[in-house]
Amino acid sequence: MAARTWLRRARQTLLASGTTAVLAAGLLAGTATTSQAATQGPCDIYAAGGTPCVAAHSTTRALFGGYGGSLYQVRRASDGATRDIGLLSTGGYADAAAQDAFCAGTTCVITVVYDQSGRGNSLTQAPAGGAAGGPDNLAPAAAAPVKVGGHPAYGVYVAAGTGYRNNHTSGIATGDQPEGMYAIFDGTHFGGGCCFDYGNAETNNLDTGNGHMEAIYFGDSTIWGSGTGSGPWVMADLENGLYSGANVGYNANDPSVSNRFLTAVVKGAPNLWAIRAGNAQSGGLSTYYSGARPNASGYNPMHKEGAIILGIGGDNSKSSSGTFYEGVMTSGYPSDATENAVQANITAAGYQTAPVTSSLLTPGARVSLRATTACCTADYLRHNADSTVAISPISATSSASDKADATWVVHSGLADSSCLSFESAAVPGQYLRHSGFQLYTATGNGTALFNQDATFCPRAGHSGQGVSFQSSNYPNKYLRHYNYTGYVAGDGGSNTWDNANSWSEDTSWLAAQAWS
Repeated sequence: MAARTWLRRARQTLLASGTTAVLAAGLLAGTATTSQAATQGPCDIYAAGGTPCVAAHSTTRALFGGYGGSLYQVRRASDGATRDIGLLSTGGYADAAAQDAFCAGTTCVITVVYDQSGRGNSLTQAPAGGAAGGPDNLAPAAAAPVKVGGHPAYGVYVAAGTGYRNNHTSGIATGDQPEGMYAIFDGTHFGGGCCFDYGNAETNNLDTGNGHMEAIYFGDSTIWGSGTGSGPWVMADLENGLYSGANVGYNANDPSVSNRFLTAVVKGAPNLWAIRAGNAQSGGLSTYYSGARPNASGYNPMHKEGAIILGIGGDNSKSSSGTFYEGVMTSGYPSDATENAVQANITAAGYQTAPVTSSLLTPGARVSLRATTACCTADYLRHNADSTVAISPISATSSASDKADATWVVHSGLADSSCLSFESAAVPGQYLRHSGFQLYTATGNGTALFNQDATFCPRAGHSGQGVSFQSSNYPNKYLRHYNYTGYVAGDGGSNTWDNANSWSEDTSWLAAQAWS
């Protein structure tokens, strides 16, 4: 009954706001056009629906049509100076060129993600918590390039160990108060640890019990809950449980999702909550769960505390990964119709993958791939006589055979022409591939499995420099050197080579002039 009352009040607020019937129909039926998306943001739509934003975070665009302030702050490594990154115009897109100019010749990290709501709920470096020490790492500023509305921008690339938080917020739901939230994630960047979250959490960085959180979770962890398939899934982190529905553990209505740009929604009210999601580039939202609170103790009523987290769990668990582009939190339980209109605004914004280009990474070119980790900056990816792949020092005085073993011929991807495959320059016909997640060179046999194992998609370097190469058939794994051996590895996981330490550096490579 209480939930229906809030929804009724939201509709009454919309009518009382003076919004015309035509505009109201557009907002609540999810029919926002491209021109509307250019003049209003998601938070204008939420406000019209009676559930205003009380936190709005984005590094890519304004989330209010009238917002003209800074989106985020970066700090450069060379001298420790900081720079606020703003917009190209009021209500518009990020001024990525300002970041590029400020960070030229060095690397930068994102120090602050500003709150656009005016309530001061900005996100900064997360401190230590009950699950892990701190302060947490900060995201490399250039590791997640995208295009939005045709304009370059950068997301927040969260490797394991990275986290942002605000424990002193204004207007965020506490106790059993209603709220809603959405976030746009990279649906191909995820982990199985705890926990890549965005939303409401404890204010003391500790696990204070069931129901003290309400946050969006994205990943493929199965420790507390799961959906159909092998993941990743959108779930709700409600503390001491990742919930995909009413039941503890498995819920069949929560599907695996893998959209490159993913809209994820969680909302909650007294004994009512929902999970929704959709492709942030096209189409609408699907409802994966809507109903009563979980049938475990401590979640009805809820005990939300009102902190905001990004990339971590409420107790600073920080062993997962993901990429965040934008997200908001609302006061009140948004209607599905309002969220549908927000989704239309998101798809109209035009999120697109930003190509990673290099003259050394074009089909037909010859290239050598140099490691960027501090231990190994003179080492190159090469194959050995037994066909295993490793890194080792290569220099002008190295033998001709060593130079040839560290040289690769670039081809269009055997499984995906938008990606790349690497043929040995020393042994023509043999390609770099993974098997059992270790790297080898092997003769191509034309099978779909071989072609997938030998295809790698270039992405911006995870450390903020160079290029990272994503496995075509395991999109959360990348070319990595670990103990000088080559693997495809995830950012944290069950395999030794998935170790999160130095993962961003170990998976970032500089495309260099070929040694042979």
